[in-house]
Amino acid sequence: MTGTPLRVGLVGYGLAGSVFHAPLIATTEGLTLDTVVTSNPQRQEQARAEFPDVRLAAGPDELFARAGELDLVVLASPNKTHVPLATAALKAGLPVVVDKPIAGTAAEARDLAALADERGLLLSVFQNRRWDNDFLTLRRLIAEGELGDVWRFESRFERWRPQPKGGWRESGDPTEIGGLLYDLGSHVVDQALVLFGPATQVYAEAVVRRAGAEADDDTFIALTHANGVRSHLHVSATAAQLGPRFRVLGSQAGYVKYGLDPQEAALREGTRPGTEGWGVEGEALWGRIGSGESPLTGGGRPVPTLPGDYPAYYAAVTAALRDGAPNPVTAREAADALDVLEAARRSARDGVAVRL
Repeated sequence: MTGTPLRVGLVGYGLAGSVFHAPLIATTEGLTLDTVVTSNPQRQEQARAEFPDVRLAAGPDELFARAGELDLVVLASPNKTHVPLATAALKAGLPVVVDKPIAGTAAEARDLAALADERGLLLSVFQNRRWDNDFLTLRRLIAEGELGDVWRFESRFERWRPQPKGGWRESGDPTEIGGLLYDLGSHVVDQALVLFGPATQVYAEAVVRRAGAEADDDTFIALTHANGVRSHLHVSATAAQLGPRFRVLGSQAGYVKYGLDPQEAALREGTRPGTEGWGVEGEALWGRIGSGESPLTGGGRPVPTLPGDYPAYYAAVTAALRDGAPNPVTAREAADALDVLEAARRSARDGVAVRL
């Protein structure tokens, strides 16, 4: 990558901003973290300590007022702010990356996509789990025909958090766009659609299990894809025993994989992309492929897990801005996932399957 680095303004320095976006931006060739927007004094101190040359702004309006000094805005702010802030950024003439979910409804996502097209600007959605180690491995196995025709896809993103942590993500206020359906559900639905294409029917169960919780914390989504694949997707904060991350059954073999991609844990610990062994997991966590017996009793053969590669997302954004390369995750793709999430919400509420 040659030329002056693209200057990035990052809105929000909570979990998404400080753990995911800032380190990935700062370590991507061709990008520089120019400004962090947060009104929280402690987070301002944290940003300055971690990135001594970064500029600080107390609010997005300060950022948009000097849009000519920036090349990209990244929105890592609360979900309810994504649509208004993305709209303001695009109208200020700035390309935008929005953390998932891009919006609360598919219609809002498509309106943003139309505005971006009208202005001739990049609008991309941070679906980092497309670059998880297990997902990359599964895509390769499917592409190489190792499973035959896939019949059933089981995906679990489960945690054991018996006590609510509070905050907007667990708020019951629908304007906050909280709950696991839109949080972790955005990931598992996106992955299912990437692997198997559009869904024609959605059934869901969304439950509030924990005392004091307001938003769904134990949710199941069943998709019927147009190609006949059935996806069963589980997201939970109340799983006392964690199931396999993936269990994929095909006409020739099945693939079972336990454990989460190591990149989030590494970022939380302060490890930066580019360090030796980034995204690599130990052999003990490799999934197994085979037929006729359980992988837990030694069935099948171990499959080396490909390294996870979150840095690939911002590398692709940089290439899109500099060279016109493809947008790694479009707003219209995110809208298709939101169609599913909205249908899942209706299904859980009414106890019926919803046709798309």
